[in-house]
Amino acid sequence: MTERETIEQSDEPITTERIETDLRTLGVSVGGTVLVHSSLSALGWVSGGAPAVVDALRSVISEDGTLVMPTHTGLSDPEGWQNPPVPDDWEDEIRATMTPYRPEITPTRGMGAIPETFRNYPDVVRSEHPQVSFAAWGKDAEPIVADHEYDFGLGENSPLSDVYDRNGTVLLLGAGHDSNTSLHLAEHRGDYEKETVPDGAPVMKDGERKWIQLTELGLEDDDFERVGEAFEREHPEAVARGQVGNAETTAMSQRKLVDFASEWFGSNR
Repeated sequence: MTERETIEQSDEPITTERIETDLRTLGVSVGGTVLVHSSLSALGWVSGGAPAVVDALRSVISEDGTLVMPTHTGLSDPEGWQNPPVPDDWEDEIRATMTPYRPEITPTRGMGAIPETFRNYPDVVRSEHPQVSFAAWGKDAEPIVADHEYDFGLGENSPLSDVYDRNGTVLLLGAGHDSNTSLHLAEHRGDYEKETVPDGAPVMKDGERKWIQLTELGLEDDDFERVGEAFEREHPEAVARGQVGNAETTAMSQRKLVDFASEWFGSNR
């Protein structure tokens, strides 16, 4: 959506104060651990853009809580690229020259303006995974992003699991369940036949660029909307729905979602 289209669809500017009020009305409060997936354009025309949204989230959650966002990069082995693919004879050169992942500077890819802005705040920390990093701010930020293992980066040794252990909240701020990374944790825990996929990415080790090999679960998201809808239908006590700015927004218990979805995957995949 263009900025002109966003303005035309907005009755008034969406301010930081409006976002704060709407978040509190939804039930987001001081001291929680909140994992946010977001769409800036869904909020309407925000006065100040993405920083206004980040500021509002930080104000509502406060330093007594922890704000977490996915900051995935897309750094991966070009052999598997599909959107778009590259010629086969480019692959070796790409592996040899791709800029390595550096948490402080590597931009996000496909995450949207809000997490890209969030990761640039000076007091935000980011995990070391070159492909599926997460950024965090607040009380438990450091332990949540620490020790993010390369293999199975959305599984048990990931920030998603740390949010689960802290009984965190998933906030879909104008986003749908197709963006809900916690469902990937549920995939790891579900009892169904799975495949693993080899991959690679460039990182910095001991001051030098190195290409590492890693292993991932063969992840799917085609049924994420279905499992999300089923969870909301069967566990309304764990879900709050409302509007933040112009965005349809859902807050839910991550732990209950992951437990439900892991069983659902086991029965439906």
